[in-house]
Amino acid sequence: MVAAFAVACFTLLAPWQLGKNSDTERRNDLIRTATSIETAPLAEVAPSSTFVPSSEWRSVAVTGRYLTDRQALVRLRNIDQRPAVEVLTPFAVSGSDRVILVNRGYVRPVEGAVPDIPAPPAGEQTVDGRIRAAESVSTDRGTRIENGALTVATINPGLVSAATSTPMDDFYLQLSPDQPGSLGEISLPQLDTGPYLSYGLQWLAFGVMAPLGVGYFLFTEIRARRRAAAEASASADPAATTPAGADSEPSSEPAIAPGPAAESRAQRRQHRRDELRAAAGTTVTQQVGDIGHGRRNVDESRDVRDKLTRRYGG
Repeated sequence: MVAAFAVACFTLLAPWQLGKNSDTERRNDLIRTATSIETAPLAEVAPSSTFVPSSEWRSVAVTGRYLTDRQALVRLRNIDQRPAVEVLTPFAVSGSDRVILVNRGYVRPVEGAVPDIPAPPAGEQTVDGRIRAAESVSTDRGTRIENGALTVATINPGLVSAATSTPMDDFYLQLSPDQPGSLGEISLPQLDTGPYLSYGLQWLAFGVMAPLGVGYFLFTEIRARRRAAAEASASADPAATTPAGADSEPSSEPAIAPGPAAESRAQRRQHRRDELRAAAGTTVTQQVGDIGHGRRNVDESRDVRDKLTRRYGG
């Protein structure tokens, strides 16, 4: 699903918005160019009935007469944030068999109904207008008659031509202000690109971020599961927590103290002196306490000394 969304972002959504941005920039360039050029005769700018994209928005002058009996209305329009009805009147070009559909401007509906529309002047008139491309035709909304007036959903000369049986040029004229037969003015579009570029870049960013976000969530989930598994394994195996080199159980054998063999020579000598000194002290005490037995005690002391000497060496 994420992959499908990313593909849609790169192949459908982003190109859609970026394409609209390109179309808007192209339109703005045409308007800037057209508004910098003086009004020219229709036969010079559009010599045939076929629409030439590079001629859109050019201001042209044409002489002829309005065909008011073949007029059409465009309902459900929005101008300056308010409902409007645009009025389309065919215009027969003098000196030729060409008929051009002219958008005379708009009127405001009254309580949802179309008010009385001022008729254009009769007879031959010279008018100025800007060449406009025909709008696309809605397949489910064609022409119909409402309250005795021909009504169309879009400004398309082909629809009006078919409904009135009158051949017309492929494009139409947007009547300039203050012209014969003009109604409410329809201003030129604002020359800004709109939000389409930022929308397109956002869709590209979404296409990149979606798989990256899923990858990050998968990574964190796998890491959390591995950590939990390691903790569970450590809890089930106590030996795994014992530091390396340490015994798993304390030794039951008592420590063996070093014996006499481990003593140094100095320690042996000191030990011998302590025994001799203790023996000598005992003998003196006995001599002082036992009056009348002096010779025997002296002999006993000598015997003890001789035994110690023989035992430990001189």
